[in-house]
Amino acid sequence: MKIRIKLLAALILACIVYINVGWNEPVKEVKTKKAAVLNGRYLFVAVPGIRDYLGYGGHGLLVFDINNGHKFVKRISTQGMHPNGLPSNVKGIAASVPLNSVYITTWESLQRIDIGTGKLVWEKQIPGGCDRLAVSPDGKTIYLPAFEGHTWTVVDAKTGDVIKQLDGFNKSHNTVYGLSGDRVYMSDIGNTVVKVADTKTNQIISQIGPFSAPVRPFTINGAETTIYVNCNDLLGFEVGDLKTGKRTAQVVVQGWEKGTVRRHGCPSHGIGLTPDEKEIWVCDGFNMRMHVFANKPPYQQLTTIPLRDMPGWITFSKDGKYAYPSSGEVLDTKTRKVITYLTDENNNAVGSEKIIEVFMANNKATSIADQFGVGRVVK
Repeated sequence: MKIRIKLLAALILACIVYINVGWNEPVKEVKTKKAAVLNGRYLFVAVPGIRDYLGYGGHGLLVFDINNGHKFVKRISTQGMHPNGLPSNVKGIAASVPLNSVYITTWESLQRIDIGTGKLVWEKQIPGGCDRLAVSPDGKTIYLPAFEGHTWTVVDAKTGDVIKQLDGFNKSHNTVYGLSGDRVYMSDIGNTVVKVADTKTNQIISQIGPFSAPVRPFTINGAETTIYVNCNDLLGFEVGDLKTGKRTAQVVVQGWEKGTVRRHGCPSHGIGLTPDEKEIWVCDGFNMRMHVFANKPPYQQLTTIPLRDMPGWITFSKDGKYAYPSSGEVLDTKTRKVITYLTDENNNAVGSEKIIEVFMANNKATSIADQFGVGRVVK
């Protein structure tokens, strides 16, 4: 009996020693994997960038490595919520090199995000909402349209503070900053003209048009002499002279019917110049096509490219090698072939009308392209 008690006591003591030793063992440090440093060319894609549909990549700022076959790199968390807490429609994307920041607008707010860290710098809730913004070439100033409202607000890109507000619009919508930085071009979807502001005075100084119907997406050439616009009810585009303010041409897509589109309410919503300004690319929503034209009168129709979904936007890489329709293809501009499709970390198809290319060196932006297909020939 005494032997059994001694054995039991010894067993209990051994257990106590084991437990104490286990409790006092040093905790092994868990090494967290550092985020990869961004070096090279990257495509930043803001989603939901097709209305507020989460089926085109979810919610956030998706980063793709252009030099590595447009492979998915990471998803940056973003704000921009509806009052019900669900992700809001992304309305525009732009960037500032000196501030190392990307800007995203939604119906309700303007966000500034550090490109290198992915952290939110600030978010401004904007009375009247936001639409497709533009950042000045020097990265210091934002022209911010209200969400289909009556104003454009001039904003300090660093602080988000209001500098000035311009009034007198019907449904403020799209904004293009000229490469010179001297002019801003503004279209509202309730007007047949595009208004022009002097960035030194932040005052409207002229207008282009009228065009045949309210102006939708548009782009300009690098020398800021010519504008190319989509209009309501037109499958094609119109051309205007930025010096005289006159419309100079209307070009209708040949061989394709207009049809009824699922979004935007106009046959062609999306137009871009290749950076070398030799071609004009025009979206065709109903037929899910991209039509390509020569950029010289009479603007010959060159070809048409089938897409996997309805395109509502088109932009290009800065070198002109790649075209990015909002339907998610990466197109070779020379061969017209699909190189790849944008997919997220779960292999889901990604599509967005809010895309911008950023050149990075050690997590610092060194150069950017533009969400609009703006021409880059400045001579």
